[in-house]
Amino acid sequence: MGGLAIKLDMFQSLALAVIAIWLGNWCRQKFPFLRKYCLPGAVVGGTIISLISLALYETGIAELSFDYKVANSLFYCIFFAASGAAASLSLLKKGGKLVIIFTISAAVLAILQNALSVGIGVAMGVDPLIALMTGSTPMTGGHGNAAAFAPLAVAQGASAAMEVAIASATFGLIAGCMIGGPFGRWIIRRHHLEDPALDGQAEKAQETGKEVGTPMFKGDIVKAMFLMCFCLGLGAVFMAILKSLKINFPIHVCTMLAGILVRLYLDSKKDTPESLYEGIDTVGEFSLGLFVSLSIISMKLWQLAGLAGPMVVMLLAQVIMILIYCYVVDFYACGKNYDAAIIAVGHTGFGTGAVPVSMTTMKTVCDKYRYSKLAFFVVPVIGGFLSNITNAIIITWFINFCAGIR
Repeated sequence: MGGLAIKLDMFQSLALAVIAIWLGNWCRQKFPFLRKYCLPGAVVGGTIISLISLALYETGIAELSFDYKVANSLFYCIFFAASGAAASLSLLKKGGKLVIIFTISAAVLAILQNALSVGIGVAMGVDPLIALMTGSTPMTGGHGNAAAFAPLAVAQGASAAMEVAIASATFGLIAGCMIGGPFGRWIIRRHHLEDPALDGQAEKAQETGKEVGTPMFKGDIVKAMFLMCFCLGLGAVFMAILKSLKINFPIHVCTMLAGILVRLYLDSKKDTPESLYEGIDTVGEFSLGLFVSLSIISMKLWQLAGLAGPMVVMLLAQVIMILIYCYVVDFYACGKNYDAAIIAVGHTGFGTGAVPVSMTTMKTVCDKYRYSKLAFFVVPVIGGFLSNITNAIIITWFINFCAGIR
């Protein structure tokens, strides 16, 4: 649209992400319905900033761009390391069965997403390969898979595949941020999963400034940060070893594995204080908030303008299907209890775009009600690792299938 090109460097982008979090938390205080429906502060504030960026672009005043990828990668990996460090041995044993169930569920959803997009697309006269770019490629796969697999569709003759895939991934990221919280609240209330004795303690602490839970000291936070930085290095070593064996694992998965090993070591020491684990959770929460905020403020919402009517229909159908699927399949298959409800919330997040969306919406629901250690272990393991493998296989098959029916 023209206008002034404004590029914010990494530190400026980071500062704006913090402002977005402050703005979102302020909005949650001033507008109770945002808390009522479990909309995260980072999402609320980040969306406001991205809308301002859209307005500047559409009016031709300026186009904002952000140098955020290095910082985002850092916070993303710290968050996954902290998630791994939250997995005690008892949790690993308890979550094993759910990991298998949820892995299968995530793969089935990816298949259904592609079948739905291609089916609607063919019915509306859309090129099957273009229609496929509104399925699990941008939804379960997010922007990463959209950028990785769209060129395969372009090579098959679908010239607009990249634009559709990136726009669909942006749509999915926004949708995932908005639907997870209200969806979780609905399940919990519908199935009477509230616990008046435990619910709302985290949210009340945020409102009053009086923290609940295990007291922490400065040394716990410092040691937790050191441990997470150590996990980053250890994860990089794991990734290098695996790469030498011709096995490609993403760095965030390797840091999560490092976090698990650190937790097992800490658990083996009988004198490890609970306050240290609280410190690790705090570092993880800090990193997640910044990652999500940076991801949202940097969204190019004007990319959605390229979505034609049939694409919008297909994407809305995806949102409706994932809500039904996560309730009917995930919630019931994972136990029909509070943990299952939070896992279902998590699946709406990475099923429409990204694991951090899962985690931030899960956290906001848990702040309103109570924490679910099981969900915070199972969801990142599947969404951040196993579903990437199954989804890649599924996407590849569908691309070949769609190329054959054009």
